[in-house]
Amino acid sequence: MKDEKKSAVDPRILRTRQLIRGAFVELLQEMDIEKLSVNKIAERATINRVTFYLHYRDITDMMEKMADEMIENIERIVDEYAPHFEKQRTEEAWPVLVKLLEHFAENASFYQVVLATKRTPIFTERLLKLLSTLVKAKIDRVEMEDELEESGIHKEIAIWYGSSALIGTIVAWLRKDMPYSPHFLAKQFSLIRSYSYNDLL
Repeated sequence: MKDEKKSAVDPRILRTRQLIRGAFVELLQEMDIEKLSVNKIAERATINRVTFYLHYRDITDMMEKMADEMIENIERIVDEYAPHFEKQRTEEAWPVLVKLLEHFAENASFYQVVLATKRTPIFTERLLKLLSTLVKAKIDRVEMEDELEESGIHKEIAIWYGSSALIGTIVAWLRKDMPYSPHFLAKQFSLIRSYSYNDLL
């Protein structure tokens, strides 16, 4: 239902939002978020203030909606590739992670601004929440709870650890201008997991 609604959005609306998002990213590369204004965003996006307010109440609302769209895009990737890593516990790269990293690389200018800087924590917080859900789902899929319990590891702490390791590495990768390919980085996760007997990644 969500996809049907998204596909029905007027292309002109999508284009305007893309212009606003592009302006937001460009300006954040040049200045602190505290210095951003609707006027500056509208001017850079080559629209007027009235057009901006047709889409967003203010800058905070704009960022919240952009974060929602980010999570929706990531969730679509997860839903599409989930069947490919069901119960996977090998040293091969985690397929869904490869696709997520490819998505980040394809939209590098956006993610390097919203995730790899400390200016917009809302995006990092939303992504961390989603990664926590993915780690929990993987623990459940491969039926690790008994193993964790036998090792004296609390499931909640395991989820914190796994999701924090993921987001920390993704952010570092973006900050270093993605020196490794998505597949190589995902394979490194799998090797580290295998070496440390840590199947949380």
